[in-house]
Amino acid sequence: MNFLEIINKCLLELNYRQVNSLSELVKNDHQRIKTIINIVNQDICSAINWNFLLRKSTIEIPKNATEMDNPIYGRILYFLVDGKKYSYESDVESFLTGEAKDCAYSFYADKLLFGKSDIPRTAEIIYYTKNCAVDKDGNEKAEMTEATDCSIIPMPFDQQLLTYGTCLRLKANPSYIRFSYWMGMYKEALANLKSTSSINSQDAPFVRIFRQ
Repeated sequence: MNFLEIINKCLLELNYRQVNSLSELVKNDHQRIKTIINIVNQDICSAINWNFLLRKSTIEIPKNATEMDNPIYGRILYFLVDGKKYSYESDVESFLTGEAKDCAYSFYADKLLFGKSDIPRTAEIIYYTKNCAVDKDGNEKAEMTEATDCSIIPMPFDQQLLTYGTCLRLKANPSYIRFSYWMGMYKEALANLKSTSSINSQDAPFVRIFRQ
């Protein structure tokens, strides 16, 4: 569902009049709903290393290069250079002084650091994107701002999570008549998203019961 449709779902749950465009959202609660939808969307996307956030970027490293601009917006999972897996090292000094370990990389001032090589190299970076939305043309972006923008959370979970999560935060009162219902629907959608986010059966979520 796009941004405007999610907003109207929230308005419906809150017994507010629905709108035909973002320009009609002029009340304080309207602005809060728009803001909270993006907060909930970002919170969910950043909570877990979801498979739907995985992306790949390829960069060409010139010979003798020891640093390059970081081309990704996200958190690196794998850094592979010519098929070899590089490990992350927090010791930036060793890279700056030319004493870096083989098959290692680091990060400093939005630069990727690695050891020198006298031949060009190709690096493949597998990472979790920090983008949480996508526009109508499929371009990823940090948050939803246009009516036709969509969450990066896969359907059909986006509607339930963003609608009920937003209503919960907007009211933020457990005694509110629909609060328990919203909470139950939100938790159900989150559990279902977790259960379907991996094709590996061993990654399926489980319930742990503690005895008091």
